[in-house]
Amino acid sequence: MSPIILMNDPRVVGIPVHECGEPLVDLRQLSFVDVDDRLADQDGAYAQLREGVAWRLARAARLLPEGLRLLVTEGYRPLALQIEYFDEYTAELKKANPDWSDSHLHDQASRSLSPPEVGPHVAGAAVDLTLCTASGTELDLGTPVNASPEESDGACYMDSDRISTTARDNRRTLTAALATAGLVNYPTEWWHWSYGDRYWALATDAPTALYGPVTLDV
Repeated sequence: MSPIILMNDPRVVGIPVHECGEPLVDLRQLSFVDVDDRLADQDGAYAQLREGVAWRLARAARLLPEGLRLLVTEGYRPLALQIEYFDEYTAELKKANPDWSDSHLHDQASRSLSPPEVGPHVAGAAVDLTLCTASGTELDLGTPVNASPEESDGACYMDSDRISTTARDNRRTLTAALATAGLVNYPTEWWHWSYGDRYWALATDAPTALYGPVTLDV
């Protein structure tokens, strides 16, 4: 695999954000994707995305082969929850690797979770998703959504060679639709795609990100 730029890389963190003010929209009110409730919260934050991201998902959905649908597991993530996730994962890694330096620990945590200050989910710019049939059956994409590198032995990486031919083909199908629609993948997580955030800006040579941290009005 080619070297992966992690979310905490200075090239990502240093990209300025020119907030465009675009609203969050509720994917549950739209018909072009299915929304899974495995990470549902009381306020429905998990089903929210910036409008521009949502409409790019609509385009991606139209590009899928007949009989397949996008299954969203999480979109917007409140800052407090991102901090909780990042701190918990960092603590797990520290416990398993007490000799790691703080900087190395931060790098390793950033493989699976964005540092809160740059998190695309916090901006409503990122979506975690997979493929399913019209009846709701999930396809095999090699690992469960949100599998860590430790849990999956690295199979969560988009270009991992530790997955079956079927899973690889399904990842290619997902990638073809989402990339054509303008979203970019975080290479350590096959399910994580974004538009308008700092990572997207770096990947597309955009001068600024479009979306910064946002608060859900409830």
